[in-house]
Amino acid sequence: MNLHMRPMAIPGAFTGQLPVMSDARGGFQKLFHQPTFDTMVPGITLREMYVTTSHAGVLRGMHFQTPPHDHAKVVVCLSGEVTDVILDLRQGHGYGAVDHVRLSPAGDNCVILPKGIAHGFCAHADNSSLLYLVETVHAPSHDAGIAWDSFGFDWPVQTPILSDRDRAHPPLSAFQSPDTWQQG
Repeated sequence: MNLHMRPMAIPGAFTGQLPVMSDARGGFQKLFHQPTFDTMVPGITLREMYVTTSHAGVLRGMHFQTPPHDHAKVVVCLSGEVTDVILDLRQGHGYGAVDHVRLSPAGDNCVILPKGIAHGFCAHADNSSLLYLVETVHAPSHDAGIAWDSFGFDWPVQTPILSDRDRAHPPLSAFQSPDTWQQG
């Protein structure tokens, strides 16, 4: 699998484009190839896959799972366009660092994230769909989040459409990072 991926500002995170092969019939896109992804996130084994579809103005995040159900993840934009945002929650010099990328099927369409990263996005178009491939099964008791407006990111929407869950997340200043999320 020939990925066009590049490192993001947060160590261990990558973004880029999963190539689409097209001909007169249409297109073909491989979304995951274990040996290729092992070069970026060694040892990732996928356990669950799901899709979110959002309207323009929807903001989802900043989500993660705590140990022992934390996970690396691959996020692929299947349709629409989003500003995808990541927040480093790992102990060390990068704690609280934030990065973002605009994802769409025609441009960068994928992010690869290690454990210890909170993830969220803001949809710019109706029917913006993201595919998530994660290495642990969802564990509601370990589901967590950081308030979307508590870590200094300038979101591209003033009054986002939020779930009750996302409105209730605590601010980054109240979060205690687990010892297992060490950053090198």
